[in-house]
Amino acid sequence: MRPDKVISLEEAVNIVTPKGCRLAFGGVTLYRRPMAFTLALLARHRAESLPNDLTLLCFTAGLESDILVGEGMVSKIRSCYFGLESFGLAPHFTAAAGKGDIEIIEETEASIAYGIRATLAGVGFMPSTAWQGTDLLDLRPDVKSVIDPYNGEQLTAFPAIDCDVAVIHALEADLEGNAIIGGNWGVDRELALVAEKVIITTEKIVPQLSKADIFGIVVDAVVETPGGAWPTSCHPNYPLDGFATLDYTEAVGKDAYADLISSWCLKHGINVTL
Repeated sequence: MRPDKVISLEEAVNIVTPKGCRLAFGGVTLYRRPMAFTLALLARHRAESLPNDLTLLCFTAGLESDILVGEGMVSKIRSCYFGLESFGLAPHFTAAAGKGDIEIIEETEASIAYGIRATLAGVGFMPSTAWQGTDLLDLRPDVKSVIDPYNGEQLTAFPAIDCDVAVIHALEADLEGNAIIGGNWGVDRELALVAEKVIITTEKIVPQLSKADIFGIVVDAVVETPGGAWPTSCHPNYPLDGFATLDYTEAVGKDAYADLISSWCLKHGINVTL
């Protein structure tokens, strides 16, 4: 009998609620992104027309998020960056943003960090000097200014940020959900603390870890997905597949895109309806 936290990829994507889920992805730019999970979620959507109306929360959004935007599954995005680094713009996101088909909640590194910190502190907002003197406050009317009661300084009150499900790809995880995520953490450890449900996809499941970056007490599910970040990188296991990333940017908007997504799903052992 398998441990309670070890589940299949199909079971993991079914944790995402059918409508309106606030879904967070771990990883940074084109590093350690949960690609196998993303493609399995796309396969579920093509089979069931669900989930939809997703709000994506990413410290930086990349290839994984662009695929879901292109599928029409996303209604809101909150991230301080959405792109493919040296490979250019994220094509689906750029097109959707230009048409006004997606709501963009303006974020910066500071607003995401302070918003998560507020949730961790159990308060409704976290004050900071960030954004003062900028136009960002005009773009986010929900972000208020407050006066420091001790020195009279005007501060930005960043509202608390949480999410329903966080999906984080790890290098290794054990049966209890303890996970090692490597040297570039992003905000993955914090996402694991503020999410209602935490899913770890991992290159390898081992019986027990002697140390961890994310502790199993906050993890709900563990899925073994060797190569699960491909074509993004998972250092030191494998590098970014730049050729596959270029293939993606060139295929978007063309007939070749369906075949490309199908081949990526097949590489991850996922059956997808075209």
